[in-house]
Amino acid sequence: MNINVTMFAQAVVFAAFIWFTIRFIWPPLLAAIEARQKSIADGLAAADQGRQALEASTRQADVEMTHARERAAGLVTQAEQRMSQMIDEAKNAAREESNREKAAAKAEIEQEVLRAKEALREQVAALAIAGAEKILRREINAQAHADLLNQLKQELK
Repeated sequence: MNINVTMFAQAVVFAAFIWFTIRFIWPPLLAAIEARQKSIADGLAAADQGRQALEASTRQADVEMTHARERAAGLVTQAEQRMSQMIDEAKNAAREESNREKAAAKAEIEQEVLRAKEALREQVAALAIAGAEKILRREINAQAHADLLNQLKQELK
């Protein structure tokens, strides 16, 4: 065979191969490449959206943490205020109880003093009556002396 015919035959076979490739192999290959490019683009878009969502949720979490810290600080302050208020209330209650006990003790002491005074008056009255009896035994006018002693007894009470 001749080189020209061989070359021409190879060129025809090559052209048929190119036509066959363009006609039957190239479209599915391009479709697969485009599908892959689309899925990669979608994946990149989804990754970008995920990154943005992550940043937004991170910012939101930071804001929530700040609010939580503020609320916790407020609760601690409230608890401290309530604690000091309870301490003050307990001090006031103890002070009032102490004052009540002092008043009760003073009243009891006053009662004892009054009882002692009353007992002393009775003893003085008894002594006065005993002395008066001795005087009356010596004196003749018993009625006048008895009135005087009764008057004295009333004055001592």
